[in-house]
This record gives sequence, C-alpha cells and structure tokens, in this order.
Amino acid sequence: MDSGLYAAYTGLLARTQALDTAANNLANAGTSGFRAQRDYFSGVLAGGIDQDPETASQVGQSVNGFGVLGGNRLDLGQGDLKATGNPLDLALEGQGFFAVQTTNGIRYTRDGAFSRSAKGILQTSQGEPVLDTNLKPISIPTGNVYVSPDGNISASTADGSVIVGKVGAFDFTDRSVLTAEGSNRFSANGAKPVAANVSVEQGSVEGANEDAVHGTMQLVLVQRQAEMMQKALSVFNNDFDKTASEDLPRV
Repeated sequence: MDSGLYAAYTGLLARTQALDTAANNLANAGTSGFRAQRDYFSGVLAGGIDQDPETASQVGQSVNGFGVLGGNRLDLGQGDLKATGNPLDLALEGQGFFAVQTTNGIRYTRDGAFSRSAKGILQTSQGEPVLDTNLKPISIPTGNVYVSPDGNISASTADGSVIVGKVGAFDFTDRSVLTAEGSNRFSANGAKPVAANVSVEQGSVEGANEDAVHGTMQLVLVQRQAEMMQKALSVFNNDFDKTASEDLPRV
C-alpha cells in the first residue's frame, strides 16, 4: 500500500487534534493567568524502528517516519502585566504560582485578581482562599494594604503599619508535573512545591501568554493544513477505487 496514504492520514489526524488546541488557546487569550498549550509530535508507533527487526511491527516500520500529535505541553512563558489600580490585585514577575484552596485541594494559578472576603480572607474571584507561604489562608484587615515585592503584606492600623502575612509564591523543580484544570488552575499531582524566585507587583494582574493575533493566525494555519491533508486523502481514495474497479476483476 502506498505510504503516501499513511502520511496523509497521520497529517490529517495531527492537524485535527491541533485545531482543538489552537481554538482553546484563542478562546482564552483574554483570561488572566492563562497558560497556552503547545503541541508536540511523536512517531506513530513508538519503538517500531528500535525493536528487534524480527519482532518489530512491519506497519510500525512503514509509518513511524510520519509524525502524529503526541500531546500538549504547557507554555509557562510570562504574560503581559496589566495595571488595575486595585491594591489587592497581584501579579508575579518570574516563574512561580500563587496557591489557592479549592474544593478539590490546593491548586496553583497565575491569576492574581484577588479581593477581601466578608470574613477578611484574601480570596480569588471564585471565592477561593489565597494561601501564604505555610499554605494557610491570609487574613486582610480593613484599611490601606501594601504588598512588597517579596510578598509581605502590611496594613495600616491605629498603631501604625504592621505585617499581617506573606502571600505564597511557589515553583516546582520539575514543572512538567503540572496539569491544567480549567483555564488558569493547575494541579501539581502530589508534587511538593518550593519557594519561587519571583517579584510580586501590587495593583496589577497578569494576562494570558497567548495574544489574539497570534492565536488567530495559528488557528487559520492549522485549519488550512487540515484541509490540505483531507484533499490528499481524497486523492488516494480515488486512486484505490480506480484500482479496485479496473484491476481486481482481472484477478
């Protein structure tokens, strides 16, 4: 069988899967703290070439030269910081994450759009408590609040300015353990965090690291590639139909 069919099929499969990734990236271009997914490719049958020739799959040897989508990896690049003027909005410069307490356990995020709850707890826009360096909720008193670049939170009281807590900023030795949950939450899957080497900027939030222009161009490009692969498959199908109708009756 013509190996061109394998090339067209694996190309169409990869581009179809990549369309979902590109569409999701573009849809979240305006989501604070969103981290885009980037595609990576692998052989169709892993190990098909390296195995013992006597036991390796002949199909694997035929098609393993053509790449299919192996999956997605998080792009942890920095997003643009946008000033909001809200003293409880925080952004991280550098590699690291805020820790928040969710119903599913501790999750990590770059979305620093925070506020003070009715009980005085620093929380996310979803009402999840933001955690300090000891993974405990942070109480914020009423009054003026100042957050230093190292994360220390101080508040003005009748007795003067006092430190009321320190917002936690965490990183991971192996960031590949992180998996996305939703648009801007990440699970560490049981991995232990370490202190992040970051600077905290008060009164700002970090945008997505995917801009609408790049996302749109990528979506259009992948869509056109998928259409090309689909046309190629149609050509091969027509050739096979011709062979079946003309040559098989002679057998």
